[in-house]
Amino acid sequence: MAGGRRPRRIDAAERPAPDPDAAMEIAAHFLGTRPRTRRELELRLRRAGAADAVIGATLMRLEGLGLVDDVAFARWWAEQRDRHAPRGRRLVEAELRQRGVPREVMESLRGEEVVEPALDADALPGSESERAAMALGRHLRGRPIPDDPKAVQRLGAFLMRRGFDPETVRATLGAAGRRRADEADEADGA
Repeated sequence: MAGGRRPRRIDAAERPAPDPDAAMEIAAHFLGTRPRTRRELELRLRRAGAADAVIGATLMRLEGLGLVDDVAFARWWAEQRDRHAPRGRRLVEAELRQRGVPREVMESLRGEEVVEPALDADALPGSESERAAMALGRHLRGRPIPDDPKAVQRLGAFLMRRGFDPETVRATLGAAGRRRADEADEADGA
């Protein structure tokens, strides 16, 4: 840019409101990075200055195309969490609420553990306790659970921050401690 000057940014108030085709293009671009909830798309179109009627029509069209589905989004989000950063049900539900997934959707999915296993479903946890064990294993990175009670307490706090309930945390830490003791007994006996 000549002279190091930036082009003047056009304020949303100065831009013309998007027509239905422009709104569809904005939504498609927004959906290009990852699936979105209905609420996320609505907020994005509002930020672009679209009229309520245009927003409603765009969302209906996207739903008709199967591109906006809060149930599918919630399943996708939970699977991504299981695959990359296991979290407890409470924290996953909080994240979904932040993204605008309705309470009814979360309640309908609450009983589902693993909806449809993906093709490479190996290592995907199927229950809350398996998610906690996976999160703990990733956190420890192959190291054994420590003997120090304070260190175990910190691990428990880590799992609690990840959204696991106290009962699941205690059970997970207890199982990890028993595994460590069993491995120590095998090493002594060998």
